[in-house]
Amino acid sequence: MAIFFHYLSILLISAVIFLLLRAYRLRRLRLPPGNLGLPFVGETLQLISAYKTENPEPFIDERAKRHGSVFTTHVFGEPTVFSADPETNRFILQNEGKLFECSYPGSISNLLGKHSLLLMKGNLHKRMHSLTMSFANSSIIKDQLLVDIDRLIRLNLDSWTDRILLMEATKKITFELAVKQLMSFDPGEWSESLRKQYVLVIEGFFTVPLPLFSATYRRAIKARREVAEALSKIVKERREEYEKGERKNDMLGALLGGEWEDDQLSNEQIVDFMVALLVAGYETTSTIMTLAVKFLTQTPLALAQLKVKSRGKKYKQNKKVKVGTGNFVYPDIMMTLQIARLKL
Repeated sequence: MAIFFHYLSILLISAVIFLLLRAYRLRRLRLPPGNLGLPFVGETLQLISAYKTENPEPFIDERAKRHGSVFTTHVFGEPTVFSADPETNRFILQNEGKLFECSYPGSISNLLGKHSLLLMKGNLHKRMHSLTMSFANSSIIKDQLLVDIDRLIRLNLDSWTDRILLMEATKKITFELAVKQLMSFDPGEWSESLRKQYVLVIEGFFTVPLPLFSATYRRAIKARREVAEALSKIVKERREEYEKGERKNDMLGALLGGEWEDDQLSNEQIVDFMVALLVAGYETTSTIMTLAVKFLTQTPLALAQLKVKSRGKKYKQNKKVKVGTGNFVYPDIMMTLQIARLKL
């Protein structure tokens, strides 16, 4: 019993010293007022709990009311300054790369990989960003993107039953499209297995980056390892094909054939780059697609005009529209987005 109290007293003293040192460091850095919360965990649990509710805003509102529109907290393993002030946010965004440097919590950077585009800096970031934009604006994308969108949407619509969760369905379509554009893979067991692992990786982004404390983060680390192994196998096979003179018009082909100052990109660099690209549009694009349907259902006028347009002579379902250098059968869903944009 005496030994137990001895170790307990040492633990309490260590905790007090840690909190005092942290408070001193906060004052020395002249950070905005705030509360760093518990050691290591900070206020991460409160933030995660808030964002699992229908209204997560009180997490920020309560602290802004107590400390001001710019306050300090501790989330995802790092001291963090929150800004709820529009002018401050505008100033930060306008001076990114000058007065401010973009960074991400350890939970995100560890899962994306050290060669991720989001974590790159300097000339390599500029070259990779330029390659991504040039590929996105190339005739390959212009000729094939809408065709792939049309085919994937029709394929998924045919598989739907009486009741579906729209958000999950759009995420599936978005991921399948990304895999097609990046690696020329059509939907199948391999892509669906990869998507399920990606879901686990993304769930680990906003957790405490300590496997001991977070089962979600442990699952994310394991899933990330499996994703990297699957992509590494594809990159290795494609590199061997490329060296034999076989070429494919996708993002992986552009990465393998790009001109670099330091020779070719390594397989690890390409894998990290592709991990980030697959993550980048997964949540955002699917959310926009879901909201388009939501707003149409809540706007009878736009929906009625859509029906008239889609059945009219001007917008027949089988009308072919020139896209790049090819023809494309204009699907109803593209007219939906066009009319929704004009009317909502």
